[in-house]
Amino acid sequence: MSMQNDKQFGFEANFDGLVGPTHHYGGHSFGNVASTGNAKLVANPREAALQGLAKMKALADMGYRQGVLPPQERPATWVMRELGYTGSDHELIAAVGNTNLGYLSAMCSASSMWTANAATVSPSGDTADGRVHFSVANLQNKFHRAIEHRQTERTLKAIFSNEQYFSVHGALPMMAAFGDEGAANHTRFCKDYAGQGVEFFVYGRQHWGGTVEPQRFPARHTLEASQAVARRHGLRASHTVYAQQNPAVIDAGVFHNDVIAVGNQNVLFCHDQAFLNAQQVYAELKQKVGANFELIEVPSSAVSVEDAVKSYLFNSQLLAKTNGKQRLLVPEECANTPAVWAYLQHLIHDNRAIDELLVFDLKQSMQNGGGPACLRLRVALSEGEAAAVNPAVWMNDQLYADLTSWVKRHYRDRLHENDLLDPHLLDEVRGALDELTHILHLGSIYPFQRHGSDE
Repeated sequence: MSMQNDKQFGFEANFDGLVGPTHHYGGHSFGNVASTGNAKLVANPREAALQGLAKMKALADMGYRQGVLPPQERPATWVMRELGYTGSDHELIAAVGNTNLGYLSAMCSASSMWTANAATVSPSGDTADGRVHFSVANLQNKFHRAIEHRQTERTLKAIFSNEQYFSVHGALPMMAAFGDEGAANHTRFCKDYAGQGVEFFVYGRQHWGGTVEPQRFPARHTLEASQAVARRHGLRASHTVYAQQNPAVIDAGVFHNDVIAVGNQNVLFCHDQAFLNAQQVYAELKQKVGANFELIEVPSSAVSVEDAVKSYLFNSQLLAKTNGKQRLLVPEECANTPAVWAYLQHLIHDNRAIDELLVFDLKQSMQNGGGPACLRLRVALSEGEAAAVNPAVWMNDQLYADLTSWVKRHYRDRLHENDLLDPHLLDEVRGALDELTHILHLGSIYPFQRHGSDE
C-alpha cells in the first residue's frame, strides 16, 4: 500500500498514446463526425506520430510529468483467426482485405492512440485501499476499439506493475449494459492531486431505468458501467457524482463527454448544452467539491454545439500553473473557427481561472476524430507512486530523440486504406514494435512476441 506521507507531493501526469504505424482514415466511428467525414483520405502516419511527440515534449519541457503509452499491434491477425480465417499471417490479410477492405481497415485501426479511452483512473487519495486503480475500458460499442482491451491491460500492467501502489482491473463484461468508454467520460476535481478528490462520471444512457436517449447516434457509455468502476475502485459515495450527457448533443456529434466538457482541480469548463438537468449537476458538484468550485459555462450564443464539435474546443487539456490558474491547450482548429477564437480571447482577457492558451497542430489526429484530450490518459500520482512507474516511459530529451528517430525510420509518410493490403506493412509494424518494447522496457507485450496470442 502506498505510504500516506507520499501524498503531500501530488501531481497530475499525462500519458499520451504514441500514434501507431497503421494510422489511416477508415471512418469506423459512427457518431464521430470528423472520423466519418474524413474516411478514405490519405493519412500520414509519420507526421501524426511526430505531432503527438511534439505535444508530449512541449509539456515535459514546461515541467509537467509526461508519459508515453505505446501503440497496439495492427493488423490484428489473431482476431482474423478467431473469426475463422486460416493460413499464414500474410494470407489472412489478403483473405480479409479481398473479402471486405473495410473489415481489414477496422482490424488495422490505430485508434489506441486515443488513450483517454484506455481506462478510468482513480488516484490513491480517492480509493479504499490507498492505491491507484485503473479499470480498462471495454469500448464494446465499436468493433475496431473493442479489440483493444486485452492489449491495454497488458500495457498498463507493464508500466504500472508494482502492486504495492497500483491495481489494474480488466475490462467490464463485453455487453451493452456495461458499455465503458474510459476516462473520456470521467474527470476528477480536487484541491491537490494527492488528496481526496471528487470523481465525476458522465454517461450517455441508463441500461436499466428508461432514461431519455439520443435518436441519431448511439450513447456508448452506461451509468451501470460507471457505477461498477466506482465499486471496483472503492470510491466514496460522498465524493462521487454521476451525470447524464444531453442526448441532443450526442446526436450533434458529441460522442464522448470530453468533446463538450473538461475539468481540472476546482474548474469545470463546459458548454451550456453538455448535461441533462445541468443545474442539478452543477449544484451537486458545488456541494461535493466545495465553495471554491468554479464553473465556466460557455453559452450557445457565443459558441454553437456545431462549432464546439468542429473545433474541439472542449477536447482540450486544462493544465495547472504555479500561480493557481490554468493553461488551456487547444488544437489549431480552434484558432481557425472564428466564434471559438473570439470566445477564447474574451476568456483569457477576462482573467478567470484560465489565463493562458497553448495552440498545437494535431491535424492528423483531429481529422480522424481525436483532439488533445483524446490523446492522453490522466494519472494523478504521489512522488512515491511516480517512482514505482516504469521509468523508461517518462518523456525527456533522450526519450524524445530516441522516439523521433524511431518514427522516422519505421513509419510511412503516406497510408491509404488500399495500402493495408501491402504484405510488407505487417513486417514493418512488427519490426518497429519489437524495437519499441526495448526502448520503453516493456517486455514481450505484443501478440507477435507471444506466439500470436492475445491472451
